[in-house]
Amino acid sequence: MNGWLEPKYVAWLAHGFGLTLLLCACAIVTATLLGFALALARNARSRVVARAASLYVLVFRNSPLLVQLLFWYFGAATLLPRSMMEWLNAPHAISLGVFTLAWPPFEFVAGWVGLTCYATTFVGEEFRAGIRGVASGQHRAAAALGLTPFATFRHVILPQAIRIATPPLAGQYMNIVKNSSLTMAIGLAELSYTSRQIDTETFKTFQAFGAATVLYIATIAAIEVALLLWQHRSAHAGPRGAV
Repeated sequence: MNGWLEPKYVAWLAHGFGLTLLLCACAIVTATLLGFALALARNARSRVVARAASLYVLVFRNSPLLVQLLFWYFGAATLLPRSMMEWLNAPHAISLGVFTLAWPPFEFVAGWVGLTCYATTFVGEEFRAGIRGVASGQHRAAAALGLTPFATFRHVILPQAIRIATPPLAGQYMNIVKNSSLTMAIGLAELSYTSRQIDTETFKTFQAFGAATVLYIATIAAIEVALLLWQHRSAHAGPRGAV
């Protein structure tokens, strides 16, 4: 028996890997934006806003991701109107010249929402730690220069907070890549799902899951390289955000 996978199964792996990258990219972007908003809410002067943000962290950070994914896929489907579910499951496509944008399946949407809600709590805590990591003297120095609180945050605190938070944020992005494999539980044909399908059909366990492992490692390595390049660039650029 040939030790290599047939072209058909290689194409399956490529499709699953592409879906994994798309899912992770969507989750990373949305979790970053929502995580930053969550960090601001946690530091808000309003007790209602701060407590609501803390409750969000308590609920989503302390419950298993797999349970959350199952809830968004099965539970949300029962809460949404039937007409909306039919629309979500129906194929939709927009043609833009040579490109065609297709509406993703509900499995993708549920996985995206589940990963985003879960990762937002961790990303938000990293942003919050970065903001708190800026020395208090920076606030006083900015006030002495006559900067408004918003200008102080925008031009002094935020650049330094991002510099502090970036390394742990990269770690959270790596976790998103690894956690994306759990979406196979809701039927999303990502990399882990396609690897299992190939193993089921060909019984080539080593080749199927070995290839998936290499692709996951390559993706994690790409994030690490991007982090190293960013740190190298920041080291040469200097602390522009400091007062």
